[in-house]
Amino acid sequence: MTTTSTPLWTAEDAIAAMEAEARGHAAWQAHGVSIDTRTIEAGDIFFALEGDASDGHDYVAQALGKGAACAVVSRAVEGLADDAPLLMVPDTLKALEKLGIAARARTSASICAVTGSVGKTGTKEALRHILEEQGRTHASAASYNNHIGVPLTLARMPADTEYGIFEIGMNHADEITPLSKMVRPEAAIITTVEAVHIENFGSVEEIADAKGEIFEGLQTGGVAILNRDNPHFERLKARAGACGAGQVIGFGQDDMADARVQRMSLKPDASYVTATICGMDITYKLGVPGKHIVMNSLAILACVKSLGADLALAGLALGELEPPAGRGSRLEVRLPRGRFLIIDESYNANPTSMRATLQALGNTPPGPRGRRIAVVGDMLELGTQAKAAHAGLAEPIAENDVDLVFACGPLMEHLWDALPTDQHGAYADNSADLAPRVADEVEAGDVVMIKGSFGSRMARVLEALKALGPAAPPRRTTDEELV
Repeated sequence: MTTTSTPLWTAEDAIAAMEAEARGHAAWQAHGVSIDTRTIEAGDIFFALEGDASDGHDYVAQALGKGAACAVVSRAVEGLADDAPLLMVPDTLKALEKLGIAARARTSASICAVTGSVGKTGTKEALRHILEEQGRTHASAASYNNHIGVPLTLARMPADTEYGIFEIGMNHADEITPLSKMVRPEAAIITTVEAVHIENFGSVEEIADAKGEIFEGLQTGGVAILNRDNPHFERLKARAGACGAGQVIGFGQDDMADARVQRMSLKPDASYVTATICGMDITYKLGVPGKHIVMNSLAILACVKSLGADLALAGLALGELEPPAGRGSRLEVRLPRGRFLIIDESYNANPTSMRATLQALGNTPPGPRGRRIAVVGDMLELGTQAKAAHAGLAEPIAENDVDLVFACGPLMEHLWDALPTDQHGAYADNSADLAPRVADEVEAGDVVMIKGSFGSRMARVLEALKALGPAAPPRRTTDEELV
């Protein structure tokens, strides 16, 4: 997010946007918006949100003590000074939504929204990386993609923003529609549709329909960017058209794709791509490895073009792209007799992303006498498909020449049972018990991939491996080596 000395919100504008009643000192200016006193900064507006586990009203005094410009509350808070700057509203979450809607209304920024079963955050971060070099850019922090994260990101958007990128997620139907209507994008990307969160849906078609809700907020004549290789392309294209899209761009390898890959060279830590993007040929280096990243880069470039940004500059920027933490970042750990490489995919997992990451592991050669090691935890929210989805990973593990598998969780036991014994590393009920067993086994030259759903807490394995020695990002492939 581009910083500016201009206030993000004046008291007058914030009060009007939220239809709030001012209490105490009301001559403040705000430079940020916060819902968490652990990360709040002086000059932020603090929203006292009420959740299942905590109530933000209990932290209002702490927020003001840290220099918050004001606090948005829905009831009286004891122990505050008489002139404490407060904004009274009936519902603090609704007030945050109103502030976000007001932020969207006052800007002339070009806005893109991103959703999909896989690759939302990476796509959003790549767009941020590209567009920051071309104008004042604002994007969702981390994975702020739900009913709190989207209005919070909107409320934080400066009025002079030129490009806005918003990630929108869901795990049930009817979640994306209200968020898309707040964001009102000119361009909307659906990276892909897969059987993710399937336990909450009757079919993958229902998941496609839920993803298609992103077009409900698409501005009339806007651009829908869809995976042409996905079997739900026509279904989503029809939904986009019904919602008033002026253009549908398909991306992928399909001969009918508007953003189409012509050639690609996949290397361990990068790729080299020649593509046609809506009639324009472009050759570029992609700094993050993996075929799935190449496919998403087509959607990214199509979005850049649709927003009127410079496509050539975007291609150059992709060469410096780095994966977000826990989503493909790489780290070398030095041991007394050499080094081993970690591919950190510990943030989340589903069957599609797991297969893509195993392919990336297969494309990464180990060092001398090294092995490819997969450390995997349960993939959650798969419903009745869970057993087959986990056992089915034995196939890509074999295809990508994985030498050893370490697994944890009751669902991954189905994979463990499906593997030949010579691929057995160790199995444990949870990641805390598995972590020391992986650390005891790893040797110099190994490539270790770590992946599992967020609830599997696979970062515990990452920390155990990082504790074995000094760690640093690996040397990147040079352009000469890449070609």
